[in-house]
Amino acid sequence: MMLALMAFGTSACRDGGAPVAKSSPWSLDPSVVEAGAGIPFCEEATARVAEFMSRFEGQVPPSQRYGGTAVVGVPGEMAGGMNAHLSAQHESSQHQIFVNLMTLVRYDSDLNPTPYLAESWDVSDDGTELTFHLRDDVYWHDGELTDAYDVAYTFERATDPATGFSNEGWWTYVDKGPSSVEIIDSLTVRFRMTPHADFIDPWTMLAIMPGHLLEDVPAEELRTHPYGSVCPVGNGPFIFVSHRQDASWTFQANPVFPEGLGGRPYLDRYVYRSVTDQTTLLTELLTERLDVFVSPTPDQAAVIVDSDVLDLYRFTNRQIVLVAWNSRRRQLADKRVRMAITRGTNREEIVAGLVGDYGVVANGTVPSYHWAYDASLGAEATSYDPGAARALLDQAGWRDRDGDGVRENPEGAPLSFTLKYNPDQVRQAVAEIMQAQLLDIGVEVVPTAVDLGTLIQQVTDPRSRDFEGAILGWVTDIRLDDTSLFHSERTEGPLAWAGTRRLDIDQYLDRLPLILDRGMAKPIWDAYQELLVDEQPYTWLYQPDRLNGVNKRIRDVVMDIRGDWVNLKDWWIPSELRRVTR
Repeated sequence: MMLALMAFGTSACRDGGAPVAKSSPWSLDPSVVEAGAGIPFCEEATARVAEFMSRFEGQVPPSQRYGGTAVVGVPGEMAGGMNAHLSAQHESSQHQIFVNLMTLVRYDSDLNPTPYLAESWDVSDDGTELTFHLRDDVYWHDGELTDAYDVAYTFERATDPATGFSNEGWWTYVDKGPSSVEIIDSLTVRFRMTPHADFIDPWTMLAIMPGHLLEDVPAEELRTHPYGSVCPVGNGPFIFVSHRQDASWTFQANPVFPEGLGGRPYLDRYVYRSVTDQTTLLTELLTERLDVFVSPTPDQAAVIVDSDVLDLYRFTNRQIVLVAWNSRRRQLADKRVRMAITRGTNREEIVAGLVGDYGVVANGTVPSYHWAYDASLGAEATSYDPGAARALLDQAGWRDRDGDGVRENPEGAPLSFTLKYNPDQVRQAVAEIMQAQLLDIGVEVVPTAVDLGTLIQQVTDPRSRDFEGAILGWVTDIRLDDTSLFHSERTEGPLAWAGTRRLDIDQYLDRLPLILDRGMAKPIWDAYQELLVDEQPYTWLYQPDRLNGVNKRIRDVVMDIRGDWVNLKDWWIPSELRRVTR
């Protein structure tokens, strides 16, 4: 990889020039200029984007579909922004792969991999080499051609431990190191790997980053680099315009997005608004200050259904809501305690009261849409049973020794822990319900609200793991691989929240990805899931349906298991329904 990196550098090393267009005024939002002032990287990057895009100002295809602004409201900031090197949050990743950046491959509506940045790929007969052939018409928003060097750079950083890439498990069976990537030419790159199941899946999730801008940034500095949230430069259908922390992100249409991929987006602008309070989000959707409300609560969904101007989009969700337990903490180190907490939590009641018909109880990491799913696995062993929960705590040595209603260990330390959650009405309710239910078995729960960005940092930073229990929404990949979550060799990785160390679990995690036949793999998946039930690294709560409220004026919206922004490029607004100001 080092030899390939040596070939990176100035645009003189790259093939292909920027398309030619007439010159006209173009400028970034003043807040971008202000935020990047004094930061040489941002000053240079924003100037290059402005110069390149100024050539295309006013060039809009002759169709009534082009124009207008769509505003989407979400109960949370995009933690990590457009920096694909540190994606740990769903909304941020969605904007990387569908909005501002591009992946090599994407899924169609039937979850078949289809070309995107890569116009094609091929695999050697023995399954050990994967070669991508890139399009020759995808430009970074500063005018540089996207090429094989960018792909090699992105992979090199994603597999460098110093980067702290969240999903390092994607590359378990892909060769790493100086000789692992071969740049055949500027538009062809080859990777070497051990044959394994669903090998194309990570390439539908990894957004390619601009090597020509970031190659000189040390891997350990990428996490705090201003590229992600101050001055990102993408190559996708929308260009970054501005970011106001905890308030909004604004993007505008990329006029040179390849015609072969649909060309320029129909919308002129797209705005992501971060609004913590979900009641406010619903009000703004109903008063048409928002066009889309992402993830309303089930009770809010009923209001949306009753509206004449809104549609409720409901689709299969890849998210599982769970409580992650930090087994590094003394009171949670014993699996009997974690199992007792699960058995002392009435998850059916939580689902019925908070989610209703929009979700099902979960018992593991395999979601309901996956071919290996079996609702019966673990259901009996984790069912609500306060008596069984009390017995488990007795066995683990936790008893109410002073009569205050909270159990203590033999040293007198109480069985008490904080349960953190990001400010969200449903998750707050989950925490409060668990607080009441678990006190009945002698466990003290202290619900603690933490903003989403801070919570993500606290659970993923291996230097601190500043949490005991945390209510999280885990979004699974299409290809399931729990290596980053539970393998003993990954306990210092960002996603190893629980700190699980079990040789038998490791053996299954090592074996499962190498079984290509699903018929052979199914019983192995079943056995692995039973081990997770025994270990209880999490209390799995439920798998919710994904709900979104959408104003009827936004046309041709597609939202499905792939994501909420999967076809943002194709959203359009009839001219008579566009708003003059925002």
